[in-house]
Amino acid sequence: MYYYPIFLNLQERRVLVIGSGRLAEEKVGRLLATGARVRVIAPTVSAGLEELVAAGEIEYVAREYEEGDLDGAFLIISTVNERATNERIFEEANARNVALNVVDDVEHCSFIAPSILRRGDLTIAVSTSGKAPAVAVRLRQQLEEQIGEEYARFLEIVGTLRAPLAARYPDFETRKWLWYELVDSDVLELLRAGDEAGARQRIAEIMGI
Repeated sequence: MYYYPIFLNLQERRVLVIGSGRLAEEKVGRLLATGARVRVIAPTVSAGLEELVAAGEIEYVAREYEEGDLDGAFLIISTVNERATNERIFEEANARNVALNVVDDVEHCSFIAPSILRRGDLTIAVSTSGKAPAVAVRLRQQLEEQIGEEYARFLEIVGTLRAPLAARYPDFETRKWLWYELVDSDVLELLRAGDEAGARQRIAEIMGI
């Protein structure tokens, strides 16, 4: 099976997390960072999740999963370690055509979660299609050593250039050539060294704006 890689906009979307503990806390934290509206269903929750509930950052339903809980959910993640429960969740998710990830149970997943590296607006997702998640983690760790915060700052700066560049150079091929020249230049090295003024000067020289 080959999975179709995709980046979802979860802003203001309801995402349901079923289960508690460290895994659920980790999933909830990443979901909140996307702007999702998170609801957790579990008899009890970790101290970290309790803090989020008290702060009003997540909704909490203090009980086991029940049929009908998936109503209105855009996405579902289950961290429950009970196969029978996950089978029931999987059946309801399929009936409602809602995407489901069951942690460490590929058979009951309609999507799988990759190992993720973030540097500002740069997101790199590594997956082994569920065959060996540890390999994806190690590859992500290798990338973390190579790709630093200079990429985040680079994207912040050049992200403002798309409109003025299009106005100055209407021809797409010209703009494409300029972008590759910029990416292949020493701008990232200058940012890595902390020389933002030098980086901005090089960007202006290359882009002509």
